[in-house]
Amino acid sequence: MGQSQETFSKKEKEKKRLKKREEKLKRQEERKANSQKGSSLDDMIAYVDENGNITDTPPDPTKRKKIDAESIEIGVPKREEGDEITEFKGRIDFFNEAKGFGFIKELDTQERYFVHVNGLLEEVKENDKVTFELEQGLKGLNAIRVKKI
Repeated sequence: MGQSQETFSKKEKEKKRLKKREEKLKRQEERKANSQKGSSLDDMIAYVDENGNITDTPPDPTKRKKIDAESIEIGVPKREEGDEITEFKGRIDFFNEAKGFGFIKELDTQERYFVHVNGLLEEVKENDKVTFELEQGLKGLNAIRVKKI
């Protein structure tokens, strides 16, 4: 005689599936019972107080502060006369004319800065003394507005 095709693991899997389905139906009924679908608009409104916390009470109009829109600065503040860009002095340590780049060694700190041919104001060669300004590039500080002394 043939054996039953249902094994122990199949029975267990079927029991688990039925149990999951029942739990899902219970949760669904709970949500329907506890839902606040018909609640009023006033119950759903939330307010933000002066500290940035969410509350259910509206703000007190007597505590309102008047803010001058002209005093708000958006972006980087304008430079003042005291914020001048400083020029550095250095020597061309290496320059490849074919590829159009090189390095400048600053005289004071002995730091090396990358310089591209687009940052030159006049032609330079190795060992020329130059003045330059610094600008933040992708891989570090770059020398710009380079000119001979």
